[in-house]
Amino acid sequence: MSFVAVERLNKYYRVGTQQIHVLRDLDLAVERGEMVAVVGASGVGKSTLLHALGGLDRVDGGSIRIQDQELASISDAALVEFRNRNVGFVFQFHHLLPEFDALENVEMPMRIAREPVNDARHRATTLLGRVGLGERLRHRPGMLSGGEQQRVAVARAFVTEPKLLFADEPTGNLDSTTGEHVIDLLFEMNRERGATLVLVTHDSELASRCDRRLHIAAGEITRED
Repeated sequence: MSFVAVERLNKYYRVGTQQIHVLRDLDLAVERGEMVAVVGASGVGKSTLLHALGGLDRVDGGSIRIQDQELASISDAALVEFRNRNVGFVFQFHHLLPEFDALENVEMPMRIAREPVNDARHRATTLLGRVGLGERLRHRPGMLSGGEQQRVAVARAFVTEPKLLFADEPTGNLDSTTGEHVIDLLFEMNRERGATLVLVTHDSELASRCDRRLHIAAGEITRED
């Protein structure tokens, strides 16, 4: 079985009295260590799919199996535990906590997972050095540029040594040069650590750097290349 195996996935949202069918009997398979891009126009279900795969959102039908874990069959508490220990996220907006400095932000997933404080501090410090922010450990997000904030977010995504990494338009809020640097860093670190990467993007050039591209329209994967 594939590392990530999705069968007949369905997701609905209700807007007022209207029910919107966002994902429609979607099937998907991703192998361990693959880097896969999910591409398509705005509003076709790309981010919804990513949130479902990452355990951020429950679905209304179908199966999501990651390694040997069926996400639909576990409790909310177990899902949070699974996500904290196995999944890393990089979003379009960095979602750093403004009251904490860079080191504290990167440590946070390990602290939530109740890992030893010294281990969290050491790993966060190492990763911030890896992303070129070893001199910015005590800077809060408001003291960092947009590109630096996103590099902190990349370090935070890797701090728990996740098996799966999900990136949702990770350069969408950056200028082209800064975005390219962040993506280079993300790909380099992912190769070093052997995580499985699923990347949502509307950027065809960025998508071309992945092993496969899955094209989604109206909640369905229409083709792959």
